[in-house]
Amino acid sequence: MIIATNVSKRFGKLSALQDISTTCHAGQSIALIGPNGSGKTTFIKCLLGMVVPDNGFITFDGKNIGMDWQYRDRIGYMPQTGRYPDHMCIGQVLDMMTDLRGKRGKDLDRELIETWRLDTMLGKRMGTLSGGTRQKVSAALAFLFKPDVLILDEPTAGLDPLSSEMLKEKIRRERAQGRLILITSHILSDLEDIISEIIYLQEGRLVFHKAWVTLREDTGEARLSRAIAQLMKKAN
Repeated sequence: MIIATNVSKRFGKLSALQDISTTCHAGQSIALIGPNGSGKTTFIKCLLGMVVPDNGFITFDGKNIGMDWQYRDRIGYMPQTGRYPDHMCIGQVLDMMTDLRGKRGKDLDRELIETWRLDTMLGKRMGTLSGGTRQKVSAALAFLFKPDVLILDEPTAGLDPLSSEMLKEKIRRERAQGRLILITSHILSDLEDIISEIIYLQEGRLVFHKAWVTLREDTGEARLSRAIAQLMKKAN
């Protein structure tokens, strides 16, 4: 579904991405991980069309995204930190986004809104919400328009354990329905039971893209953090 071919990006003297080539298929839940400064955010921004690669290209269902911006209508994005006008209430933010996406009156996925009971607090202003509730709004917006691709940046950060488990169960169901899900997180234990593949970046380079089951078999480790540590130790 998404293919990156020799994607490179520099910001001045910083080489954020170096010749990245990888393929992400529908029906997969892929962890995009790596240390700080590894290029994860830049890669996500390239996928979203927010950053244009210096070299290489990205295709979405066979079309170069640099020449066909309409693909973004099929992506649901949850940023690491959602920023919304403090004076707007939850209901106004939801209405604003449905208007911007041209989806008002259409069939929407309101499951997370109802699961987290956001529909009972539509009048609450964004500036008064806790970090966890703002995170729930961001997650609900990502899923709301039934996208084919979901890009979730630190989705469980700030969520209480029960809400985190509800979100992970939602991710499992969406993957089972054939959606492609890309997830970044520094809490690797949160990823172990929801991912099928791992893309690992370091210093702007693709170190590996492996199936999670293959990584477990190769390392003999059931924990994601230990499996990656062992693989990197062997590589060095």
